Amino acid sequence: MRMTEISLAGRLPVDSYGPGGFRIEGAWQAGSLVLSPGGVHGFEPPVDAEALAPLVAQADAIDVVLIGQGAEIAPLAAPLREALEAAGIGVEVMSTASACRTYNVLLAEDRRVAAVLVAV
Repeated sequence: MRMTEISLAGRLPVDSYGPGGFRIEGAWQAGSLVLSPGGVHGFEPPVDAEALAPLVAQADAIDVVLIGQGAEIAPLAAPLREALEAAGIGVEVMSTASACRTYNVLLAEDRRVAAVLVAV
């Protein structure tokens, strides 16, 4: 089998996640994070309009946002989903672990993706 290293050209994959934070590009980031084409931003859960504001501001660079809600999954509040969809951003809600994995796969496919990750 031939192995080919993937270059993410300046994009920010999730290297790992664990108690209370994430390793992004080799650096530990404590707490919950928003990962977008504009960089990494911390936020305090729950996922609310303030946490999503940086994504709406970058709507022209994002097709889908993955919302990792921790270990428990709940529907995203309708006004938050509607605000993202009105900005032209698709929304997928899942566990944080699933969001991290899916985010990395979509980055590798050079998709226009962002993630909102609640620390576990």
